[in-house]
Amino acid sequence: MTPIWIIMAANLLFYIATMIQRSLIISTFGLTPIELINEPWTIMTNMFVHAGLWHLLGNMLMLYFFGSYLLGLVGEVKFLLVYFAGGLLANVAFLVLGSDFVTVVGASGALYAVMGVMAVMRPRLKVYLWFMIPVDLWIVVVVGMLIISPGVAWQAHLGGLAFGLAAGYFFRKKERGVFRR
Repeated sequence: MTPIWIIMAANLLFYIATMIQRSLIISTFGLTPIELINEPWTIMTNMFVHAGLWHLLGNMLMLYFFGSYLLGLVGEVKFLLVYFAGGLLANVAFLVLGSDFVTVVGASGALYAVMGVMAVMRPRLKVYLWFMIPVDLWIVVVVGMLIISPGVAWQAHLGGLAFGLAAGYFFRKKERGVFRR
């Protein structure tokens, strides 16, 4: 089992629990900034809770395709660092820029971190929209931020992407031998 499958399984288990006790799971594990002092675990657990089936499926497809590529590129430790640190910083961005009373859920911030790394390391990698139309990865990331993000937790998406771009810059320099020992 790769980290990708383990993360996907955890998300699926949280989704099943959400379908059984929606309000309890979202209120217990979703991140609501005004409640963070009383529920500090939510800064991480909200990455496993999704608002609906399409939300879960979209994020898990992105995790599978982009995450698998990044995992092969940088290895398990760096992948996990990008995913979880990116998700954490995405949540911090939401805390700073979002509403104190809105509960945020989902893995999108962590996934934007993954895509940010890839956009720096492999900007010309072809992504097939609707499995047919080849587009450079960097274009997909930019368009995703401009079209999808404005209506849905853009603060978290931006925070995750910023972390991913910075991590990608570091990994790319290391990959090209700029950081020699």
